Amino acid sequence: MKKIITYGSFDLFHEGHYRLLQRAKELGDYLIVGVTTEHYDHQRGKLNLVDPIMTRIQNVKDTGFADEIIVEDHEGQKIEDIQKYGIDTFVLGSDWVGKFDYLKQYCNVVYLDRTPNISSTIIRGDILKLIRLGIVGTGRIARRFCLETRYVSGVEVVSAYNPCKDELSSFATEFSINAFSDDYDKFLDSVDAVYVASPNETHADYVRRALEAGKHVLCEKPMTFTYQEAIELYALSKTKEVVLMEGIRAAYLPGFQHLLNVVSNGTIGEVCDIEACFTRIGDPKSREMSDAKYGGAFMEYGSYTLLPIFKILGTGYDDITIDSILGKDGIDVFTKVQFKYPNSLATSKTGAGVKSEGQLVIAGTKGYVLAQSPWWLIRSFDVRYEDPAIVDHHEVSFAGTDGFRYEIAEFLTKINGTGGNDYKLTADESIAMAKVVELFMNKRRSQQGW
Repeated sequence: MKKIITYGSFDLFHEGHYRLLQRAKELGDYLIVGVTTEHYDHQRGKLNLVDPIMTRIQNVKDTGFADEIIVEDHEGQKIEDIQKYGIDTFVLGSDWVGKFDYLKQYCNVVYLDRTPNISSTIIRGDILKLIRLGIVGTGRIARRFCLETRYVSGVEVVSAYNPCKDELSSFATEFSINAFSDDYDKFLDSVDAVYVASPNETHADYVRRALEAGKHVLCEKPMTFTYQEAIELYALSKTKEVVLMEGIRAAYLPGFQHLLNVVSNGTIGEVCDIEACFTRIGDPKSREMSDAKYGGAFMEYGSYTLLPIFKILGTGYDDITIDSILGKDGIDVFTKVQFKYPNSLATSKTGAGVKSEGQLVIAGTKGYVLAQSPWWLIRSFDVRYEDPAIVDHHEVSFAGTDGFRYEIAEFLTKINGTGGNDYKLTADESIAMAKVVELFMNKRRSQQGW
């Protein structure tokens, strides 16, 4: 008897799950299915689980493909089960290619191609449905984003759009999804929501067209180059009754939310100054290092440095000053934005090809918060006081490497109407950032003489 084993959460059971189990069963005589517990899923960074484990087990059972169902509840159990049950082949979807190659010393390992154009219909008739997500743009950030969707329950990337066919083809093959290169409207017809990760200058148009088609939108920063356009896009999302969210990942991380709570509860007293710095020496050929018109330091990193300023001090500043140093190719290699509030000051510093101490410092009347680089991927911070011997250290870890899954989870929560008040990054804060972007663009055009 040839024994096959596979594992999964099987949350919001859908057609893709069904087909995976069907094809796994066809590989042998006896199929064992491991269903993960909520606790273990949380440990391995799986977010937004909806169904309790008994429901998920029953859905697997109802397919008729599983000869035996077991529960996976701890790290290392896969090796234990392979040896315990005498497994011949371990099976998982192709979105996990390479992740479980270490099991090849125990049995055969097969990665099955995922189901393209997966149906949004859940086999059960529950209220929540699987969100079919489309990707606009297929560059490096889109690839990282797609990999992180594996850890968020209730979403499947099913399509991608890019006018450049060569780039699109490799992306679609890598992620086993449908490709659209010449018809954005057909692409929109294939999805419920879109993630816009195209070049900066194309964001606003793609967002507007998606909203007009009644699609939910998560857009990389900056979403627009003008204050008025940001107002219009958020108004359009309300009219169409869909979600519009700007993708500033730091806003959705547990550690950043905890930092805001510590600052707002009076621990450091009244906030008098904020200094947020984000600099990087990147690939000279990258957009941020080479695109003099739409790239550069502030366009790439400015949204992050504006975030803590607007979250803590608000958007009602009295005055703003923007100064940039341009490199030989015309990009801003370093930009400093300074804000004056009625009773406080703030500074945003960004660099591309210039390196500085990338820290976040929030100064108050009783102490200060210091978040070391990379604070935009915050896992810890210190609260320090007049007495240098007193330091309150805060650790707030997050799953994954770059925070995408928390942003995706927030997007889905809003789509499903379970997110409560919009507070992590509000429309008003996003619009205020667009206003600063517009001021910056005007300043850069003046410096560059165009």
